[in-house]
Amino acid sequence: MNVSVILAAYNEAGTIERVVRGCMEHTPGLCEVIVIDDGSHDGTGKLAEAAGAKVERFAKNRGKGAAVRRGIELSRGDLLLFLDADGQDDPREIPALLGAFEPGVDMVVGSRFLGRFGEGAITPLNRAGNQLLTGIVNALFRAHLTDTQAGFRAVRRTAAERARLSANRYDIEVDLLLSVLRSGARVVEVPVSRTRRDHGASSLHSFRDGTRILLRILRKRLEG
Repeated sequence: MNVSVILAAYNEAGTIERVVRGCMEHTPGLCEVIVIDDGSHDGTGKLAEAAGAKVERFAKNRGKGAAVRRGIELSRGDLLLFLDADGQDDPREIPALLGAFEPGVDMVVGSRFLGRFGEGAITPLNRAGNQLLTGIVNALFRAHLTDTQAGFRAVRRTAAERARLSANRYDIEVDLLLSVLRSGARVVEVPVSRTRRDHGASSLHSFRDGTRILLRILRKRLEG
């Protein structure tokens, strides 16, 4: 099956070339790497193009969710693969995600909690918040997942097209995940590693984005 890799990137000039080239080297069935340059002002888009990616640029920062949704619209692959552009996900683990697809599986999530966090890869606050939000998802949707906030994941195009996505920020992960779960499709996890960020700074705000994610979970639960 053809695979489209989608990278939402905001000021990731220090890592984007390495991530794009890693995806090109380690993605079986790759048909394209799409980078959505989310209003960067450090040359991220230009570097991504030099590495071989197709680049779509936003004139101003619109958020990870908006970038991911635009990437889905532009993609052509049968499978859509997402990972972070900050270099914390390891493209060498892409075959493990893609290899977990079998009949009846519509999404594969790379679980950092089943795998390994490198030193400094996650703060204690963010770890606790991730586990709390995952517990809420499991309780409300009768799921048995370990990492609902993971950005390293792959989904069938058919499932992504059925999803009614509207998230603009970091709640895009649960927006897509819960859309797939609500459709009755199967979601599986595989262990992955997560390393510390070695360039730039994350734009994730623990309390503000955590609250936004929680509200997204509750809205998805109440959808008809």
